[in-house]
Amino acid sequence: MSEAPAVARTDARRPRSDAAANRERILAVATIAVRRDGETVPMARIADEAGVGIGTLYRHFPTRAALLAALTLRSFQLVLQHARGAALSDELAPAALTQFFDQTIAARDEFVLPLHGGPVIHDQTIVALQTEIRNLLEQVLARGRQDGTIRPDATPSDIIITGAMLAQPLPNAADWDQLAGRQARIFVAGLTATDPPLPGSRPAPGRLKAKSARVAEPPS
Repeated sequence: MSEAPAVARTDARRPRSDAAANRERILAVATIAVRRDGETVPMARIADEAGVGIGTLYRHFPTRAALLAALTLRSFQLVLQHARGAALSDELAPAALTQFFDQTIAARDEFVLPLHGGPVIHDQTIVALQTEIRNLLEQVLARGRQDGTIRPDATPSDIIITGAMLAQPLPNAADWDQLAGRQARIFVAGLTATDPPLPGSRPAPGRLKAKSARVAEPPS
């Protein structure tokens, strides 16, 4: 008598599990497609490469804008994981920042972000993620300022900008993991210096916003 409810619960969970798997597969394929073909890649092509029907894609993402917003949100969530790991690290700030850069370099193909050439999405959830990432990186820098391992004029924006550059391989550059890792360590070594002061003014968060462009909706 007790088996029927258990079977019913299993059957009820399966569609939700399948839907979640389809959604994640669509996002993974769309990330590749958008990075390869740009924001106007046909939705039908994404569905085909994901192995789902176009109706399934539109059930999850009714519009191109909704799909791009989901890709951007997914990317910021990944960056947030890396920033949280650096903030919670028991290592000194320079080592924690090196870890953050290494993770950013390794995950570079998973990012669809404004500073990586992706769309600018005006969404409160994404703004909240950006703020949390910035606050976590500030915690790492503050820890370093306090123990003297990080120069006083370094900012979270410096870390974010450098991470974005390291995650975008130069054309025809071989072994980007090794090259970018070396540049990250040179940058972190510079963060530990205290003299001379950095040139220019500190980059304000608002200056990181890329120009917003309208995304065309070509035929699917």
